[in-house]
Amino acid sequence: MYYVYLIQSLKDGKYYIGQTNDFQKRLKEHNEGKVKSTKHRTPFKLIGYEEYEKRNEARWREHSLKKSVWKRKKFISDLTTRSPNL
Repeated sequence: MYYVYLIQSLKDGKYYIGQTNDFQKRLKEHNEGKVKSTKHRTPFKLIGYEEYEKRNEARWREHSLKKSVWKRKKFISDLTTRSPNL
């Protein structure tokens, strides 16, 4: 399985969207400052994720979310509404 995940910085409240095949490991990498694009915003909490069978599906979804403000806002809204206590 592959995942498109949403994490939120506990430092500044900003969101980050990514894709991986192991979101627990990836969250750990984010929190340890091993991800260049997020290392200055640690720590993070997992807000939610979507599952995909194929990597190219997850990569396409991540790309489309990062390109479209409307899709990104809807994704964030849907995940925070669906799984507020993750």
